[in-house]
Amino acid sequence: MDWMQIVVLGLVQGLTEFLPVSSSAHLVLAALIVGWQDQGLLMDVAAHAGSLLAVLIYFRKPLFDMQNALFNSQAENRRQMLRLMAGIIIATIPIIVSGLIFADHIEKYTRSGQVIALTTIVFALLLGCADRIARQSHDEYALAWRAVIFIGCAQAFALIPGASRAGVTMTAALMMGLTKVAAARFSFLLSIPAILAAVGYKSMQLFGTPLSMNVAALLTIFILSGMVAYLCIDAFIRFVSIVGMMPFVIYRIILGLLLLAFV
Repeated sequence: MDWMQIVVLGLVQGLTEFLPVSSSAHLVLAALIVGWQDQGLLMDVAAHAGSLLAVLIYFRKPLFDMQNALFNSQAENRRQMLRLMAGIIIATIPIIVSGLIFADHIEKYTRSGQVIALTTIVFALLLGCADRIARQSHDEYALAWRAVIFIGCAQAFALIPGASRAGVTMTAALMMGLTKVAAARFSFLLSIPAILAAVGYKSMQLFGTPLSMNVAALLTIFILSGMVAYLCIDAFIRFVSIVGMMPFVIYRIILGLLLLAFV
């Protein structure tokens, strides 16, 4: 990997991990246009670790409140925070189970440019329908358990490249009546165990593999991904509260069509 690819990888990971636009589609399109090789598992782990750190820092207060509620019976809003924490755990189970069962098959059969392009478009249309039609009336603290399970099952589709983990979870959350901002916040909180599991799984794949490690490149991707992701989370929450999801829907459709044209 040259330094241009390293910088682009860090920027793309940071920009697209938490936006409903599919990081896979961007990386595939960049590779097709420029002819770059796959970045490899080690670089992928560094990029995702940076994104994980960003979301942990951004949501440090609700995470601390959930931890405090778990160990302090007198904590303020204890029931509310415990309910949110339980919702995050329950909604994470489907993607973990699906990943353990189907990860190898998904990696083998769905990594093509055509599949990524089509899923980018299809899931964009679903997000657009949810944005326009769904009743958006409450926040993430008022989620019913059936809504939590529905969002969790939807998140499992994120294993398919092009679907976008953020996109499918926000779509499902909107369908379950969350406001746009609440859907975004719940999606970001759900990303913590999901990214942690992905980093853990990919790190396990590295065991026993001969590695050629460029520490400077790894740190560059880690820092860039983390900084850009943090700024992106904040900007997205502000943007979506005013404008909504439709700009991302239109962008994804154009992205999918471009990818189809190149492949």
